[in-house]
Amino acid sequence: MRIVITDSYEQMGMEAANIVAGQIYLKPDSVLGLATGSTPVSMYERLVAVHKTVGLDFSEVTTFNLDEYIGMSPDNPQSYHYFMQEYFFRHINIRPENVHIPDGMAKDMLAEGERYEKLIAAKGGIDLQVLGIGQNAHIGFNEPDLKFAATTHKVELDEETIQANSRFFQDASEVPRYAISMGIKTIMMAEHVILLANGRNKAKAVYKAVCGDVTPEAPASILQLHRDVAVIVDKEAAALLPEQIRGVTITRKG
Repeated sequence: MRIVITDSYEQMGMEAANIVAGQIYLKPDSVLGLATGSTPVSMYERLVAVHKTVGLDFSEVTTFNLDEYIGMSPDNPQSYHYFMQEYFFRHINIRPENVHIPDGMAKDMLAEGERYEKLIAAKGGIDLQVLGIGQNAHIGFNEPDLKFAATTHKVELDEETIQANSRFFQDASEVPRYAISMGIKTIMMAEHVILLANGRNKAKAVYKAVCGDVTPEAPASILQLHRDVAVIVDKEAAALLPEQIRGVTITRKG
């Protein structure tokens, strides 16, 4: 595990974008796992800028998003389909047929999860997975539980997640109670992982992910067992991390 501590949210996004861009330069047909929410927006903005200024080419890239709300249509401004188009896909030269997001309107979520897993497998798996982290240390929509969910599945959102996501809605009652999400096994099968976090409200979750026991009660803690993880956080999200962590490389960029 490598930890990069930055001075700002914008720098966090730039560091993450540099890794994603490097992946694409080295392997133009990379398979990327992508996240939504406010955390990765600066990364997407930087990638769009690199695409427009120096021609970072997404024409051969395939993407798989982590999750989607159940019961929310792709044209709903609160859907993750809409989010990805608004902040990323419509600004780059990615092919629409290479974009994959779980179908929150599917009638059979078990079948949808199986379909999504087959699509990922057909592409040879995910080369680079980008993750955010919830205040309860969830990744994707894998909430704290008694066991690690394996593959893409339906999940009931925790009240803490609902309250955290209510800032995107007019009222917490509008936040969907269920989502479909990649599972922990799917995430852990990625060749490389980037975990992003910013803000003091994520400091406890980052500590659990990096320094806590590996337990499904803190889903992000499983990343301690991954072969190649870069944790990129601003100094506020890193506030509870010790100066040194055994077996972990810490870089500070200011």
